[in-house]
Amino acid sequence: MKADLSPAGRALRALELLQAEPGITGGQLAAQLGVTERAARRYVAILREAGIPVESARGPYGGYRVGRGIRLPPLVFTATEALGLVMAVLDGSHAAADADDPVGAALSKIIRALPENVGRPAATMRRHACAAPDRGAVRPGTETTGALVDAIAAQRQVSIGYRSESGRQWAEDVDPWAVVVRHGRWYLLCHSHRAGAVRAYRIDRIQSVAAGGEQLRGPGDLDFVDLLEQHLGAGWDFETKVVFDAPCDEVARYVRPPMGHLDRTGDGARCVLTGTTSNPAMYAAEWLAAIPITFHVEGGPELRAAVADVTARLTAALGAPPDS
Repeated sequence: MKADLSPAGRALRALELLQAEPGITGGQLAAQLGVTERAARRYVAILREAGIPVESARGPYGGYRVGRGIRLPPLVFTATEALGLVMAVLDGSHAAADADDPVGAALSKIIRALPENVGRPAATMRRHACAAPDRGAVRPGTETTGALVDAIAAQRQVSIGYRSESGRQWAEDVDPWAVVVRHGRWYLLCHSHRAGAVRAYRIDRIQSVAAGGEQLRGPGDLDFVDLLEQHLGAGWDFETKVVFDAPCDEVARYVRPPMGHLDRTGDGARCVLTGTTSNPAMYAAEWLAAIPITFHVEGGPELRAAVADVTARLTAALGAPPDS
């Protein structure tokens, strides 16, 4: 050990020894640093003050070691894997092309750690590929999402504060089952104690999460993505009922799961779609209007009013424009 090494240099050398020799004793550390055991303990304290998680244990099998979270395993990617990673990140987070974006900054660090022959194509892809923002995508806060995922892993109830699209707010206890990402939106699939039923809540609308509730038993082996699709059309404020002049098989090609449940009627020549929605205007203008099959809106009154409004606007569009 060089005698003229600075205290900072000795602290960094101590970190290297702790990483290379997990369980190194105070005496061994002191010997390799060329200092007393008291001085070695001081360098360990310096590392801890800098946020390095140095753990220690007493006894014949004790010693120092660096805790988790200080060193990443080697990044060993093929060029194809690296390009696929960049493409997936850009697809999921369009701002990742910006190095100042948190996701973009993380991607930059990964690319810089790659060998030149692997990292160069990935960097070129990231620099020259453009991504159009998905206007429907909404990324929730990391703290809220992290708290929900922790509760799911621990299988514990949580109390959430929620704000609906219409602005209504409430608090309730839920059994969190899964976090599902669907078309750029993040959902909490859970059992609602308030409703006594399964609910799917947009995580970006969850205002608060209080963890530490009672232990719960998960729902077992379920397809959470399929379950989310089923329940996106249930439990909302306004009832919907639409009858189509075509068999179920024909209509099903155009009906998205959040629109409700499709059932055959009578001899099967017609079918009925029942569900709920929080946004009748969107249901009428974006969903029903896009279905090229004759239908009749039987309920509820909010959806009938929304369809009437769409009809009036489209009818007016066929009239002569006002004089300029």
